[in-house]
Amino acid sequence: MHLFHSHSWDISPQEAVAIQRELRQWVIAANVSPDLDTLNIASVAGVDVSARGGMSCAAIAELAFPTLTLRGSSTAVAPLRFPYVPGLLSFREAPAILAALEKMDHLPDVLILDGQGMAHPRRLGIATHIGVLLDHPTIGCAKSRLFGSYEEPGELRGSQSPLRGHDGRLIGAVLRTRDRSRPVFVSPGHLIGVRESVRMVMSCADGYRIPLPTRLAHRRVGEYKRSACL
Repeated sequence: MHLFHSHSWDISPQEAVAIQRELRQWVIAANVSPDLDTLNIASVAGVDVSARGGMSCAAIAELAFPTLTLRGSSTAVAPLRFPYVPGLLSFREAPAILAALEKMDHLPDVLILDGQGMAHPRRLGIATHIGVLLDHPTIGCAKSRLFGSYEEPGELRGSQSPLRGHDGRLIGAVLRTRDRSRPVFVSPGHLIGVRESVRMVMSCADGYRIPLPTRLAHRRVGEYKRSACL
């Protein structure tokens, strides 16, 4: 695994904000990303992180695409060096994610992270942060809104409404992945657009609210924490 950008993780919140502002210049804007059909996607991975006892545990669940059969998984732990600060979550979680990805013999074609992408006050949520560091396609699929305004989408599966920043710019979509369930908040991370991100998440939605890749990653995190007594 090669990092196209790197920085220290042992920093203050003020330094973290400055790093976000520096890295966002490298984000490939949603409206100029390649179409999903041109990416030749053969695999997709869900990424989830959980913290306990001063440690952060990350899990990657890789699936073949579009069949969504499980190919494998990877887990890693890293010390928590950064406090919990809204908008700076990636500085707590990214070291463990990168450690888990480092254990894999290849990067899955697309990473779906349980968190925000461009739907972030500085356009650099965890999905975008990881995507820029790796220069790799990433998508944020969060359970709740961090930033932006929207109208509630329709109640049926596949219904969506635009998620916009304060300037009116499209930064994601509010997506119903299951009839009459709460929506998820999908936003591009890097090298993929809003439309393609929604299509990818819907392609991985197998009847549950949370798409299969991140659901499996969440399950793997729990299993690893129990087995490691974290």
